[in-house]
Amino acid sequence: MNVNEHEGQENPGQENPGQESQGQENLGQESQGGDGAQVSTGTNGDAAGIPEAAIPELVIISGMSGAGRSTAAKCLEDLGWFVVDNLPPALIPTMVELGARSQGNVARIAVVVDVRGRRFFDNLRESLADLEAKHVTRRIVFLESSDDALVRRFESVRRPHPLQGDGRIVDGIDAERELLRELRGDADLVIDTSSLNVHELRAKMDAQFAGEEEPELRATVMSFGFKYGLPVDADLVVDMRFLPNPHWVPELRPFTGLNEEVSAYVFNQPGAKEFIDRYSELLQLIAAGYRREGKRYVTIAVGCTGGKHRSVATSEKLAARLVSQGVETVVVHRDMGRE
Repeated sequence: MNVNEHEGQENPGQENPGQESQGQENLGQESQGGDGAQVSTGTNGDAAGIPEAAIPELVIISGMSGAGRSTAAKCLEDLGWFVVDNLPPALIPTMVELGARSQGNVARIAVVVDVRGRRFFDNLRESLADLEAKHVTRRIVFLESSDDALVRRFESVRRPHPLQGDGRIVDGIDAERELLRELRGDADLVIDTSSLNVHELRAKMDAQFAGEEEPELRATVMSFGFKYGLPVDADLVVDMRFLPNPHWVPELRPFTGLNEEVSAYVFNQPGAKEFIDRYSELLQLIAAGYRREGKRYVTIAVGCTGGKHRSVATSEKLAARLVSQGVETVVVHRDMGRE
């Protein structure tokens, strides 16, 4: 799943999510020059008299500059969403009302909100409260990436970070993280693009939004190696290092947790099968709570030392159990193949 970023930069077909502006027209120019101009007409923001069934579905795309917001927005546009880039947060309810009055022509709206509109950013929470009062179904997608990846992306396109001022790129990144901290905590879906290229990010967006019917809950089960760091987009973290490591079994060392012999070794250890049973029951309880709270996405990170054996085998078993429970599940092996 993961592709080395340097490989992605060298290969034109594997561009980085943060570099989409080089290979295509800026999405903000498309929206502001065409559809975005409609927003400036405005209304009084009062949705009284509009049937609730006519209110469009709303996705708010935000996150770190250089993390791939334009790619995510373009993906939704390709899926038929009405996309508005860099819309001031105070105008989001107005945009939703315009969609509701379109007689069904605008059923799904995606809005990109970022630090380019930072003087309006304080209005976002007020707008979200307004949307909730009007029973608007909204989701927040937050694009995340590591500092190292963001610095490389800005340096590769030779552009300054929008918040760095007279400082360094890392100063702008730090300022942006602080500004977006609360919004990240409210996000329904966090996607870490540190090791993703454009095509992999689009695949993730397609997996979440391409379906015609929205499932009750979607899960991503991600194996990883602790020595490579915790996944920043994990909602739940599982540590499988309580089981013996197949790395120390010479005949199993070359293989991964996808190998039947490795999987059998892992789940023949005391406590392994019991863990899957107990944790699956716990996830049922957590999933019920997520549904009550309106959370549609969960990322479960399963870790071992190197992300090659125990975490991979456990992720596959856990994903199969979730599927049997009716949860739409995607499996990602973040660090498999790095050794």
